[in-house]
Amino acid sequence: MMNTYTRLHALRRAWLAGATSLTLFGSLFHSAWAQQAQAQPGTAEPAVIENSNLNAEWMMLILLGEMQVAKGDPAAGYSLIFEAARKSGDESIYKRSVEVALAARSGPSALESAKAWKKAHPKSHEANSYVLQIQIALNQLAESVTTLRSSISLLPPEQQVEGIVGIPQIYSQAQDKELANAVVEQALVPFTSQESTSAVAWATIGRMRIWAKKLPQAVEAAKLALAKSPDSPEPAMLALELLSLGEAQAEELVLKALQKKGQHNLQLSYARVLIDNQRLNDALVQLQALSNEMPNFSDVWLLLGAVQVEQAQDAQAKASLLNFIELEKDKQEVRGLSQAYLMLSQLAIKAKNNAEAESWLSKIDDPEQLTQVQVQRATLLASKGDMAKARALIAQLPTNTPQAKRARLQAEVKLLRDFKKYDDAYQVLVKASKDEPDDMDLRYEVAMMSEKLGRLDEMEKLLRSIIAAKPDFQHAYNALGFSLADRNLRLPEARDLIVKALEFSPEDPYIVDSLGWVEFRLGNKLSALAILERAYANRPDVEIAAHLGEVHWSLGQQEKAKKIWREAMRADQSNELLLQTLKRLKVKL
Repeated sequence: MMNTYTRLHALRRAWLAGATSLTLFGSLFHSAWAQQAQAQPGTAEPAVIENSNLNAEWMMLILLGEMQVAKGDPAAGYSLIFEAARKSGDESIYKRSVEVALAARSGPSALESAKAWKKAHPKSHEANSYVLQIQIALNQLAESVTTLRSSISLLPPEQQVEGIVGIPQIYSQAQDKELANAVVEQALVPFTSQESTSAVAWATIGRMRIWAKKLPQAVEAAKLALAKSPDSPEPAMLALELLSLGEAQAEELVLKALQKKGQHNLQLSYARVLIDNQRLNDALVQLQALSNEMPNFSDVWLLLGAVQVEQAQDAQAKASLLNFIELEKDKQEVRGLSQAYLMLSQLAIKAKNNAEAESWLSKIDDPEQLTQVQVQRATLLASKGDMAKARALIAQLPTNTPQAKRARLQAEVKLLRDFKKYDDAYQVLVKASKDEPDDMDLRYEVAMMSEKLGRLDEMEKLLRSIIAAKPDFQHAYNALGFSLADRNLRLPEARDLIVKALEFSPEDPYIVDSLGWVEFRLGNKLSALAILERAYANRPDVEIAAHLGEVHWSLGQQEKAKKIWREAMRADQSNELLLQTLKRLKVKL
């Protein structure tokens, strides 16, 4: 059967141009007659005639239906085209009737037509897919079980894996995630036992369980998927997603998948998750291993350089970033290069080499990075003592979108904070918070700047108001708990606040540091030492080093303390907490 609807679109254009139905039919018959006439008398094989399978009645229904659609009455047009589809049984006309109903925003009509199409052509994957998508759009999730199962079954065996992988996307708009999860699990039962599809079926079930907020069950699905096929990429990526969501059990599955050689993209993704979880040392191990195995894998060098910048490993960071630039210099992708140039300029500013910093900035021509370039140039000006010009440069940044406006505010506050202009930063933040009183992030920033200015009562009042308004704002719990612990006040309450913060972010090294510090204040020195060592291992931050060193010092382990403090001094010689700690303890390094 030929595609008749293609022919009908041509007919519709002729009709709309002013031709009558008689002219249209006449032209068709004339064309057929002309084909016959071309066969010369006496030839052995007459010309083959391609006849439309539509009769005059069906064609008239379609033409009248299209006219109604063109006149702005798709409901009437749908009825006529659907009637033609039912009478002719032609798939292309069924499809057109569904399209018209959808364009008219008539879901029930579209579903009616798609079901009729599926009934007339039970082996049509396209018809089945239309029914499935419309059922989901109409929130008829329970009814979609058999449709989904049929959709996968109707695919050729070699396409079934890809079809199963795409299921979460199909159900992404479903409102009831728990029901959607149950539907998919039930539909995929036959495919979990088939060797070719079992791993991907369990991985898809795992993703649906994540959406339904059933994380432990999703971990079980990932385990089953990996057991079915250790080499399949989907189970490993599911485990990685679960790890990024805080499911510690999933890490074992990721590491198991990484035992197979050649899993470079998985390893890079694993490193990114570790970075997101503030586990920079662990990320460093993965990235260094990757850089040794794949020295031409440029993405590794960029990410490795970024982590080394964060870890204050300045010389190593510069070498990594220069490696990345060498590998990427002849490519058209400018975004990564711009990021490398920005980090190199940051390192140069830190080394007080302003000329080199400006040289790196001058290489950036990526429009998306212009804001960061402007911020770096403002930092250069401030480092020369010209804060007024630096702030004027920040003031030139765009504010045409809420995101751009927030970026400019953050840039100005960071500039002022970095150069210890705390009162100016406080004034900027207070004004912004008054303009947006419901913004808890801004209120938190005001609280932190209040602490810098010694306005501790104001800080506590602001933090408690944030906790009352947004009970899952972990940073407010941590900041208040740490402030109390640092001042040796209400230590049991301080500990409770920090433990509450850890419930929301158990691996955050800064919150772990706070817990270690409050344990130290409570007199639990050995417990504090173990906690702070864990925080420092994940994030060798200067302020964590200051706390860890002090605990070692209090335990009589002076050489260990000095070693940690020397490392911290190499990273940041001007850190206030570190300098105050050394002065208070009368330590000379």
